[in-house]
Amino acid sequence: MVYENIDYQVSGRIAVIGLNRVPVNALSLDFVNEIIDALYQARDDDEVRAVVIASVLEKTFCAGLDLSVVNGVDGEGMRGFLDRLYLELNDVQYRLGKPTIAAVKGAARAGGMTVALSCNMVIAGEGATFGYPEINVGLIPALHYVHLPRIVGRHRAFEYLFTGDDFGADVALDLGIINHVVPDDQVMGKAMEIAEKLAAKSPVVMKLGRDAYMRAVDTAYRRDVENVAETMRNVVATDDCREGLAAFMEKRPPKWQGS
Repeated sequence: MVYENIDYQVSGRIAVIGLNRVPVNALSLDFVNEIIDALYQARDDDEVRAVVIASVLEKTFCAGLDLSVVNGVDGEGMRGFLDRLYLELNDVQYRLGKPTIAAVKGAARAGGMTVALSCNMVIAGEGATFGYPEINVGLIPALHYVHLPRIVGRHRAFEYLFTGDDFGADVALDLGIINHVVPDDQVMGKAMEIAEKLAAKSPVVMKLGRDAYMRAVDTAYRRDVENVAETMRNVVATDDCREGLAAFMEKRPPKWQGS
């Protein structure tokens, strides 16, 4: 299949999904659909034993939602988009049966964190930065309410989810949301090295083991994700969400109305 926003290639036993939607890999519905389709393609290819998700862009892994998707969309349209981003993207990872690694260089924000942290492992460059800035524009990082507290603890998760502050790769490593920090020019090399190591295992044992692992660590996950996705839909319907998005687009401070 030919993709508009993704460079998909198979190198040996490794499928590499290169995010390539200029200028910052902002997530539109078409882009999310291509990521999902590429993961299914890797799943269905018996020659592929592991998957690496990286960015073709030098300075950005993924900046999060394309705000034009949210700004002005009706509730049903937002429901469809969130179902793809929150449910289907995680479902395909959940059932992939093959290990996935995110190779992060540059900025990973908001929905970009969803793409990265849905993978089994995350390799980051020393210059990589992370964050959940949604609260600053009248949105919420809904999916991350589910899994970030499970990884880093309730209090540390609350700080980053509700202040919107960015943090570097060293902090991300300390929090336990990434596996390794390497020089920026070694990120893909490290990701491919680990992918090759995983690809060398028995594919049937890897699938059975990974399936069991995903079930063990994600008990009640889908129910919780559906709950926060509904909250996100309610947030998008507020006046403050519309004001936050307008203020961001117009490069001015938001004037919150409390409604």
